[in-house]
Amino acid sequence: MADVLTLGRAPAPTAGARRSAVRWLSYAFFAIALLFAAVAAALGDVFFFRLATESLIFGGLALSVDLLLGRTGLLPLGQALFFGFGAYVSALTLKHLAPSLPLALAVVLVSGTLVGLVGGLIAIRAKGVYFALISFGLAQVVSKIVFNTRELGASDGLIGVPAPVINLGVASLDTAHAPSFFLLVLVGTAALLALLMRLMDTPFGRQLDAIRTNEHRLAFLGFDPWRYKLAAFVLAADIAALSGALYPMLRGFVSPELMFFQVSGNAVINVIVGGTGTFVGALYGSALLTALKSVVGSFTAHHAIVIGALFVVSVIFFPKGLVGYLAPALERLWSRR
Repeated sequence: MADVLTLGRAPAPTAGARRSAVRWLSYAFFAIALLFAAVAAALGDVFFFRLATESLIFGGLALSVDLLLGRTGLLPLGQALFFGFGAYVSALTLKHLAPSLPLALAVVLVSGTLVGLVGGLIAIRAKGVYFALISFGLAQVVSKIVFNTRELGASDGLIGVPAPVINLGVASLDTAHAPSFFLLVLVGTAALLALLMRLMDTPFGRQLDAIRTNEHRLAFLGFDPWRYKLAAFVLAADIAALSGALYPMLRGFVSPELMFFQVSGNAVINVIVGGTGTFVGALYGSALLTALKSVVGSFTAHHAIVIGALFVVSVIFFPKGLVGYLAPALERLWSRR
């Protein structure tokens, strides 16, 4: 009887098909990025390379938000704290220690882990909206401290950050060269995305999904949700800090605005517009909003109105985000085949 009822109906998409769809959308994103780079190189326009690199850097911040929001069920409204922290530590390292990218990333990773651990011990004691407010409050406190610290440039920030040259043995890569730096950030973003997607297929990733679904049930099974949430918080802080570490190499300066709520809010919008819980959706959302801000900004300074309207429309009519709708469409297509 069941065979009769299902006759002529496409089989239900499997979990493997769903992962395959997201994976192909990831391939498509980086293929489009390389195509964009080829066009920009043909036009000889540095602006497009800088814009695309900025999109990838803020896409890294959005990935850290998606790890907490989409996979752990925690809404971070202060993730810009770690992004700005990484930017300042990187700038100080490049200016006062050595113009070395590996050194800057190593210092940011160690210090970002410590700051993330402290912030996590404070924030994850709360749940729901209280966690969001605590993360928001931590970012506000630190941003105001930086804003009023003259040694860090106060409201003007730090300027004159040198662009390091990376020695690759047979050749060198100058981060001041826009196409080279774009390709470097693109490779780093691809590696980060692959790492996160692989991590979600491990027992640790499945525990995070279980926390998002039902934290109390996970505790009944003998696991400690608190430890997994703390690990996710620290990992998200590291991702945001490492993404922020690249910002001073792109712009040559850092400012307290990198820690402001607008940066955290934009990262959350990137995730929701692109597709919560998909990771690659965060990159699509960042690319879309960065391009939109650039286009609308060329006509009016009130681009935030357009971005806010897009966010409202996305939440109401497309709550699953761009990838959240494209992936099932690919699943159904493959299921019919």
